[in-house]
Amino acid sequence: MAATPSDVRRWSILAAGTVAQGSSAMAIHGAPFLIPALRDDGLSLAEAGMVAAAPTLGVMLALVAWGLVTDRRGERFTLLAGLASTAVVSAVAMVAPNPALLALALLVAGACAASTSSASGRVVVGWFPPGQRGLAMGIRQTSQPLGVGVAAISIAGIAHAYGVTQALAVPVVASALAALLVAVVVVDPPRPEPTTATTANPYRSNRYLARVHGSAVLLVVPQFLVWTFALVWLIDERGWSPVAAGGLVAATQVAGAIGRIVSGVVSDRVGSRMAPMRWISLLAAVTMLALGITAGADWAISVGVLVLATVVTVADNGLAFTAVAERAGPFWSGRALGAHNTAQFLLASAVPPVAGWAIPQFGYPAVFAAAAVFPLAATALVPVRHEHPLA
Repeated sequence: MAATPSDVRRWSILAAGTVAQGSSAMAIHGAPFLIPALRDDGLSLAEAGMVAAAPTLGVMLALVAWGLVTDRRGERFTLLAGLASTAVVSAVAMVAPNPALLALALLVAGACAASTSSASGRVVVGWFPPGQRGLAMGIRQTSQPLGVGVAAISIAGIAHAYGVTQALAVPVVASALAALLVAVVVVDPPRPEPTTATTANPYRSNRYLARVHGSAVLLVVPQFLVWTFALVWLIDERGWSPVAAGGLVAATQVAGAIGRIVSGVVSDRVGSRMAPMRWISLLAAVTMLALGITAGADWAISVGVLVLATVVTVADNGLAFTAVAERAGPFWSGRALGAHNTAQFLLASAVPPVAGWAIPQFGYPAVFAAAAVFPLAATALVPVRHEHPLA
């Protein structure tokens, strides 16, 4: 059957939203790949970790506000405003004269990049029917690991060869190109007429959304631990070069992107977002414990377990994101998704500096193994029995 104009439009918008979110992921999550270069400039691991966490903190501070903008002004406006400002502020970060001002500029860049989170998610939910949303959101969620993968290759390699300033040109270019694509392609999805039921606060009726937020928050701890310190662990503990380590991290991000699509398709097939999310949380706990054990034993297989951990710990994101948008509805999903990601980034922003302090004290294996506690706790919190059937 030939694709209709509506089909072409929705898939084109999905592609543009994915590119937009990917460019923001490079701006937000690319900073950890500056850690080796920052250490070469004289910063300690903890200090470099704080610089790397700055964009994440900026995201956390701005997500709810951007969600409100999305609810009031629409997805297209929010994406364009956020991407353009990300490019400008990232360019300012290139000329920061010291680490403190660099961290401040990266914080503001992260706040600007936060715009794409709610907006690109809502535009996907708005243009796709329920039976395709898991797949569509899984594709959209590939933007984060793919963006991190591109950042691992480009930012890590450029920083190693030329320094921090030149490496920061990557998010500048990526954000500017994504803004141009959004301007050409994205159209706001149709919205129903507001009613008392559709505009009511979805948090007042039950604790479903709060439990989705809580379980997703716990699951970001192993994800951000692996994302932030995989490169450094490969260099410090396994003796890899920065370029080789960046290449492996990039490859694992591609595998993680595929994992997100698979989990989304599974959720469409089983008619549930929460059941697959619980399965993934259990697997994440087992994988992080295995990473700690194999790294502690200095087994070569620990590198393979690291790859598996990178894939597993990102596989749940699209499920939680889709579930929040579906339950919150078109008049609250911007704020609900903003609150969801704010809670995630609040804890995620603490991971680099806390782990940066803990690793020298206790070692990589102990920190990796300890992270298994968080997905194990999330397993009990995932609200499988309170989920509505997909309509």
